[in-house]
Amino acid sequence: MKFYDSIGLPNPDRVRIALAEKGALDQVEIIHVNLWEGEHRTAAFKAKNPSVTVPLLELDNGVAISETTAITEYIDHAFEGITLTGTGPQDRAVVHMMQRRGEQKIVDAIGTYFHHATPGFGPEIELNQNKTWGEAHRQKTLDGMAYFDAVLRDQPYVAGAAYSMADITVFTGLNFSETYPKVMVPSELTALAEWRQRIAARAACAFVPETLKGRA
Repeated sequence: MKFYDSIGLPNPDRVRIALAEKGALDQVEIIHVNLWEGEHRTAAFKAKNPSVTVPLLELDNGVAISETTAITEYIDHAFEGITLTGTGPQDRAVVHMMQRRGEQKIVDAIGTYFHHATPGFGPEIELNQNKTWGEAHRQKTLDGMAYFDAVLRDQPYVAGAAYSMADITVFTGLNFSETYPKVMVPSELTALAEWRQRIAARAACAFVPETLKGRA
């Protein structure tokens, strides 16, 4: 399999962590895609993924899977080990619900701020920016941080008692937020900070540079 990757961006990072959690990183060929240079917009890449986004997982039979949640579902069921998408109907539903909230409140929100209210990937990539729209999503991101802090005051992981892909989604979103657009997690969100320290200590997150890891 081939994994089209871009380190430091939340969605590719989500897939890389999932592969590491399943002990499957050595079973894929990792191909770095430079988004700042527009490599995801080439004709060759577009032929594999018309959405021109990463991550992308290309199976040995040529089937290309895009969309991070779909890729994580495939990884979780294709490899042995820890369960990332939940067990049983209720657990799976809650994991998917909370991971979607992680996308909406953190990953998508900070992504919109990054693309519209900052230079983003540069003028050749960031077309039709709407700064007002972007700034509104900065606040949405901060509201999302506060939401997950409240969640984590009552339970150890984003979706409940067990670690899941919902934790991976929120974790990578927060790392991106603090690294590129520099929207920092407020210091008073202590439950969120403690949870980040626990997630950052996992072996699957070892690739994350120290500057990206959660801070108490």
